[in-house]
Amino acid sequence: MLTAKQNMLEVIKGGNPDRFCNQFEAVQILFQPFLFRSPTPKYGQENLLNAWGITNSWPIGTPGPFPVHTPDKIVIKDIEDWKDYVHAPSLKFTDEEWGVCKQMYDAVDHEKTMAAIFVAPGLFEQCHHLGEIQNTLMNLYEYPDEMHDLINYLKDWELELAEGICSNLHPEAIFHHDDMGSQKSTFMSPEMWEEFYVEPYKEIYGYYHEHGVKLIFHHSDSYAATLVPAMIEMGIDVWQGCFSTNNLPELIKKYGGQISFMGGIENMLVDFDGWTEENNREVVRKTLDECGNKYFIPCIAQGGPGSVFKGVYASLCKEIDEYSIEKFGVTQEDLDAQRAPWQILFG
Repeated sequence: MLTAKQNMLEVIKGGNPDRFCNQFEAVQILFQPFLFRSPTPKYGQENLLNAWGITNSWPIGTPGPFPVHTPDKIVIKDIEDWKDYVHAPSLKFTDEEWGVCKQMYDAVDHEKTMAAIFVAPGLFEQCHHLGEIQNTLMNLYEYPDEMHDLINYLKDWELELAEGICSNLHPEAIFHHDDMGSQKSTFMSPEMWEEFYVEPYKEIYGYYHEHGVKLIFHHSDSYAATLVPAMIEMGIDVWQGCFSTNNLPELIKKYGGQISFMGGIENMLVDFDGWTEENNREVVRKTLDECGNKYFIPCIAQGGPGSVFKGVYASLCKEIDEYSIEKFGVTQEDLDAQRAPWQILFG
């Protein structure tokens, strides 16, 4: 029987997986030093300043942290003078800082799990974290030259980060966040995404691929079907977070072999107060019946293992396992033996 990692790679290349890939069972997300230098708020914590000068809060009763964009806290006050406001944090880390991350990386069971270094936010998200999303979208129309300059500045910073990651950690995978849409639409047209973001991302993801990274996982829990050709051009191997509103069976049929899809299970469908095993079973089986087990990894749409409401992620893992047992004749003991202990115990 294939290990979780081997099975995932068979799924991604459209080979011969021997069961459904189960969420993040074959991907362990790990940190790089900048994430320790730029704090994010914990649940209930408000007005925490990160290394870019962005104020973030995670109010009680909400699913995650987000920038505070009251007028006094927006970093970019005027896009024409963005250089006066945006100052990239240093990426000069000590050997000790890299050493902590390397210890985490080396501790991974690389036979069963693909270690993926976490990078967030992405280029678009960083633009609107610094400048507020409505302002940023309007600036793409009204101040294209300034936005190109800002994006290139952020791209150069990411390339420096990529150099450090590849030189010190030599990762197999990168798990990179950048939401590109809402539930029903993208934040901008494919033409505008192409104009502003495709080339910078080609440089970033191209650098990673050229320096030994096998897979780029790009998280965008959204609709973004119209941007899939751009994702392929950018160098994305797996789009993680894809909503079922994208018509995933159609995308898998059309683009499978060029890109794979990881998601299909929106949090809103399963991750709510009063969730039930019965509902999770229905959503999981419908998703797997529609999408199959090639070029598709069933997964909660959020950008990492877990859920807002306790127990949901573990319940989804159980339902996917049970369908693999039913469809492929494997046993629970077989499945558990082929995945790393952290995944078995998660949830």
